[in-house]
Amino acid sequence: MPRGGKRQGAGRPVGTGKYNETTKAVRLPVSIADEILEALARIPQNLQNPQKIEPSTIVASIFSTNSDTRCRIPLYLNPVAAGLPAPTEDYIEGKIDLNRHLVKHPESTFLVRVIGDSMLDAGIHPSDLLVVDRAIEPISGKVVIAVVNGELTVKRLRKHRNKLWLMPENPNFQPIEIDENVDLHIWGVVTNVIHAL
Repeated sequence: MPRGGKRQGAGRPVGTGKYNETTKAVRLPVSIADEILEALARIPQNLQNPQKIEPSTIVASIFSTNSDTRCRIPLYLNPVAAGLPAPTEDYIEGKIDLNRHLVKHPESTFLVRVIGDSMLDAGIHPSDLLVVDRAIEPISGKVVIAVVNGELTVKRLRKHRNKLWLMPENPNFQPIEIDENVDLHIWGVVTNVIHAL
């Protein structure tokens, strides 16, 4: 009898299991794997909750950073004039490694891509990449990546009169009050926004 290979009728039937549909394996940073699994475990209950919070600006993708990559880019002495043109000089101040400039704690840093426009006034647009640092304390006033009732979102954390709020930076969206009925996990603090033109 042959061993290994595909056997007819073996394995889980398509469309069965926890989600009643085909599943897909996904790679993610080890540093956030447990929190993602916890968030995923809460999703079925949240989908059945009619009072589910709609975070409005959510995270589309999560990427880990690679601190081994080096790319030093020239930094010119003269700043660029956004008004009238300034005379150019052939002097380079030095070179900047963007990894060192953007990533202060490599083992605690990851990138996320944004969907939605609730943070436009903070300079965060759809499709932007956010640099997120888990080593920074999420204090009032910081922009954070949070899991709210099982859904990822980016908002400004505010503490006002002993209450926590996740604040949008767009007047068309409502703040999210964090009370005893809201399950909140903060993944990290946004340190930089990478915005393509």
